[in-house]
Amino acid sequence: MTRRPIAAMLLFLAACSSAAQAATYEMFRDPYCGCCGLWADHVRDESEVAVKETVTEDMARIKQEHRIPQDLWGCHTMIVDGYIIEGHVPAEQIERLLAERPEGVRGIAVAGMPIGSPGMEMGERKQPYQVIAFGDEGRFVFASYD
Repeated sequence: MTRRPIAAMLLFLAACSSAAQAATYEMFRDPYCGCCGLWADHVRDESEVAVKETVTEDMARIKQEHRIPQDLWGCHTMIVDGYIIEGHVPAEQIERLLAERPEGVRGIAVAGMPIGSPGMEMGERKQPYQVIAFGDEGRFVFASYD
C-alpha cells in the first residue's frame, strides 16, 4: 500500500518539474547591445532553460506594448509564462516569481544597467540595485542587492 502514495507523489513532482521547464523564455533585445547576450547567458546557465532571442531596433515599442512603466525600463525585455522581465533581473528572482506568482504582479524589473548586476559584471565593482515588482495596482520591492 505504501508504494501507491509514493508513486503518485513522484508522478506529481515530475509533472510540476515538466511544467516549469515548459515555460518559454523570449528575450527582445537591440542588435547593438552587448550586455543583453551576457544576461541571456546568465539566465540560461543559472536556470538551465532555453532563451529565444528576438532582435529588434524598436525596443520602445516592445516596452510600450507590454505596458512597462518607463522609469523601470532596462535595455532588454523578456516574456516568461506571461510575465514581463525587464532589464538585468537575476535568474533567481525570475524563478522566485514563477514559483510564487504573487497576485497582481505583471512583471519584475531592474531599471537601467546597474554595475554588478547579471550581464553588467565589471570585476569587483558593484552598485546597489532593486528588483521591482509591478502591476496594474502599483509596485513594490521584490528583492534588493547591495
